[in-house]
Amino acid sequence: MPLHFDNTYARLPAPFFARVNPTAVSSPAWLAVNPELGALLGLTADELPSPELLAVLAGNAVAPGSEPIALAYAGHQFGNFVPRLGDGRAILLGEVVGTDGVRRDVQLKGSGPTPFSRGGDGRAAIGPVLREFLVSEAMHALGVPTTRSLAAVATGERVYREDVLPGAVLTRIATSHLRVGTFQYFAARQDRDALDALVRYAIARHHPQLAESPTPALSLFDAVCDAQRALVARWLSVGFVHGVMNTDNCAISGETIDYGPCAFLDAYEPARHFSSIDRNGRYAWSQQPRIVRWNLARLAETLIPLLGDDDASTVKMLEARLGTFAERFEETWSATLRAKFGLVDAQEGDAALAQEFLAQMAADHADFTQTFRALTHMAAGADDGVRAHFTDRARITTWLAAWRTRLEREPSDRDVIVARMRRANPAIIPRNHRVEEALSAAQRGDLGPFERLRAALARPFDDDAASADLTTPPGEEQWGYRTFCGT
Repeated sequence: MPLHFDNTYARLPAPFFARVNPTAVSSPAWLAVNPELGALLGLTADELPSPELLAVLAGNAVAPGSEPIALAYAGHQFGNFVPRLGDGRAILLGEVVGTDGVRRDVQLKGSGPTPFSRGGDGRAAIGPVLREFLVSEAMHALGVPTTRSLAAVATGERVYREDVLPGAVLTRIATSHLRVGTFQYFAARQDRDALDALVRYAIARHHPQLAESPTPALSLFDAVCDAQRALVARWLSVGFVHGVMNTDNCAISGETIDYGPCAFLDAYEPARHFSSIDRNGRYAWSQQPRIVRWNLARLAETLIPLLGDDDASTVKMLEARLGTFAERFEETWSATLRAKFGLVDAQEGDAALAQEFLAQMAADHADFTQTFRALTHMAAGADDGVRAHFTDRARITTWLAAWRTRLEREPSDRDVIVARMRRANPAIIPRNHRVEEALSAAQRGDLGPFERLRAALARPFDDDAASADLTTPPGEEQWGYRTFCGT
């Protein structure tokens, strides 16, 4: 077996998980594989598409060293607490230490029911599986921390949702699957010993430098806040809308996890949300900083029993830390946004300059990705590409003059500025309508559009004339785009 497992989570106490094997499928076949990620896990080009690995990643065989488990966790779903969720259609096969020395989980999604399935079939359809494969790998190429996709396998079986759909299994790779909801699971049970073990495990897994901290729970909390602050700023910078920022989908690693109802902004509309069940826009693009702070507050609540006997003073201390989160997030977001405009050092007036540009984009429903890419081209010497995205040409002309004046105060030369902007402003993102086109074709048995889109998304910062059609915004008939959970 080419995957060499070295498991640690399976050695935690029994309440942390349930031991369960994947359910075998009738006719497994490869849909997509990820050789680059496979190499990181120690797989050769011959091993990744081997029949032996196909059997394991379809759930038809248990590899030597694998200890399949379904993880226990709770979570707030759209603000409502559910004390017992867990992996209802996912099974952790084990952990692999990569060629870079990093420990990663190898998990199957859609691999059959578990004790946490709550009556569900534990299966996944081909659409959500290939969607997560496409989008998670696109996020990785964009430089956004994310879980990744090693393989997608067709099962040869049908999945019954609103329609009858072909089934598939995704192999998801993550630095861990620890969530805010994992801590909530044990806090709801008032299991202090389990919480303490979880904190120490999380530190050993993600922040070993904190092992000697006199207050490990507090140090871990600070580290998770920092990771989430950086993550959400990156989401905003590429127009990403997660769509289901429940606490069970908030990974303490700072990786994006769960690509069910996610989508990307086309027109810049800060209040835009896509999920079919997010009727009030709780998880809209502009709400994501507020929601991640809310999720972190829920994490803080779980740690109170570990931080001393005086709950009142502990709560006050945690509230003080959370009280600074908004300010620190704004600092992170401002730095991220400055890169999109080619700026490095913060100067007076930068925030107003950026906000004026965004306000004009919102007023004219300018395409988020194309407009910033046009600004990048203008920095490189192109002329009217930016103005084409606005109706008030006088207003944007005034802004462009102010931006050029600000660029002249940058210590870097123009080539450095342009290179910085190219790294911050992608030419291509997983456009919602292009993703849907690829998934529709795949459901009909045609993987060509999926592979073409996948190849283009692997190079998001390149201007590629051959992929130009994949960068265009949707037509009017596609503006009402909605996403669904996929379960």
